Amino acid sequence: MNDLALLLTPEGRALLDEVRDTDPAQELAVATRLRREHPAELVSAALGQARLRQRAVAKFGAEDARRMFFTPNGVEQSTRASVAAYRAGRMRELGVTSVADLCCGIGGDAIALARAGIRVLAVDRDPRTAATARANAEALGLAGLIEVREADVTEVDTAGYDAVFVDPARRGGRGRIFDPEAYSPPLSWAVATALGAPRAALKIAPGIPHEAIPAEAEAEWISDGGDVKEAVLWFGTGAQGAVRATLLPGPRALLGRGLPDPRVRPVGRYLYEPDGAVIRAHLVAEMAEEVGGGLIDETIAYVTADELHPTPYASAYEITDLLPFNVKKLKALLREREVGTLTVKKRGSAVEPEELRRKVKPQGPGSATVFLTRVAGAPTMLIGAPAQSPATAGGAS
Repeated sequence: MNDLALLLTPEGRALLDEVRDTDPAQELAVATRLRREHPAELVSAALGQARLRQRAVAKFGAEDARRMFFTPNGVEQSTRASVAAYRAGRMRELGVTSVADLCCGIGGDAIALARAGIRVLAVDRDPRTAATARANAEALGLAGLIEVREADVTEVDTAGYDAVFVDPARRGGRGRIFDPEAYSPPLSWAVATALGAPRAALKIAPGIPHEAIPAEAEAEWISDGGDVKEAVLWFGTGAQGAVRATLLPGPRALLGRGLPDPRVRPVGRYLYEPDGAVIRAHLVAEMAEEVGGGLIDETIAYVTADELHPTPYASAYEITDLLPFNVKKLKALLREREVGTLTVKKRGSAVEPEELRRKVKPQGPGSATVFLTRVAGAPTMLIGAPAQSPATAGGAS
């Protein structure tokens, strides 16, 4: 917190602007030069903050990242801005005008909510984190909508708010925490708090077991650019028990309909790799129905079909070869086709992609994708390339 106080002074702000684009490789030389004119503690704090801001660009965008303040944990654990904005939009659509943001961290979600026109009480028990959230609200001109309070979230009265948002800490001294009851605060406390509010959203790890999801909740898995970012349990939406996979940008939402598992069928001309959010939400059957496909194996989340049906919920590949797993055969085939750019994907295989690349030594101007998987229980290699729709193949814009 002392570092933050230094950076909020006029001298600190000016120094932050000066070191904003410092190359990490040049930090020592820059620090040596700046310490001739500024206190060593301030120089260290400014360079450290500049480094955090550079890392934060991927989550918050350059414009916000260069104005915000970060802690190492804050950069690591913050919600990506696009995901926070989507969730804030859902809150607004539900008629929410005020939210108690419990475990607010450095304020990423509070910022998104405020930008959606929602008044926010942002609470965190860590003094440095709360101070950082307050500084961010001020830096982005949102202090009028965001009240930051340093407190234990379990002791905060949320009765005056339309909704509660809880983002429990899922990391400890030894890394990620997988047991929801070991979250801080525990998932059971968060659920009880949610059930006592008119509406609520709980951010949880996307790997949560489905059996741990309360019957009263709507469960949503969110991916951004193909990467699964989080799961959210919604309460008070009128859709209890519903399951959805939401893909950003978009958003596009695939809703669960309780379909049985798809049938297993022979590999067809096309292979579909479902988005991670679709897989986590257990909605592969819904995605398979959309493309008229079936599974290549009852335990593998790859869908196959004879025809191409473009879908936002999966990446499609045209398969040219189906072979039993054999490194020598794969190496010979790639050499014959002059494949130098090889994408290796795997599901249900113990072989590591980098290990396979070292063994086959791809060379040449061509490219291909190989899937290491199982087909009807047998270790198999599927070789192909990203599928092109007829319009794309024909050069249409």
